[in-house]
Amino acid sequence: MPTDVLIINVALLFAVLEADLGRRRITSFRILRPILLAAGIVPLFIAHPATSGSGEMLEIALAALGVLLGIVAAGGLMRIGYDDGQAVSTAGASYATFWSLVIGLRLLFTYGANHWYTTQLGHWMATNGITLDALTDALIFMALAMAVTRSLRLAAGRAQVRRRTHQLAA
Repeated sequence: MPTDVLIINVALLFAVLEADLGRRRITSFRILRPILLAAGIVPLFIAHPATSGSGEMLEIALAALGVLLGIVAAGGLMRIGYDDGQAVSTAGASYATFWSLVIGLRLLFTYGANHWYTTQLGHWMATNGITLDALTDALIFMALAMAVTRSLRLAAGRAQVRRRTHQLAA
């Protein structure tokens, strides 16, 4: 398994679970941390993203899947509310299980690609004109899209709570 894929996935899992589990205030840093992580990861690990063909389509498709998974995680498994003048989120075991499962499956796919079905995957990639860089980048884009979507959901939830609070105070 490429070390960069392992590092990115473990760092992302740690950052999200550390920031979200339990009842937490929604702060600007909490919203920005995954976005800053993405801004740091992209130039370090994505040297030559695909700009055309099937590689580009794979990158877009997995990024879109990451957005969808981020919506499920942040929208369905995390509650956002108001407590003592602050916007807060609550995430529990189902949230942690979902993130761990998605990232674990992504790592399992990467392991399998290197040890179990290398020939079949190589044939599929050659047939469809997809490079190893495009596949790796697509998996990274998926992980980052999940994290950024989660941040956008927190920001939207915080704004909604603030609007409601101002309306009640008026």
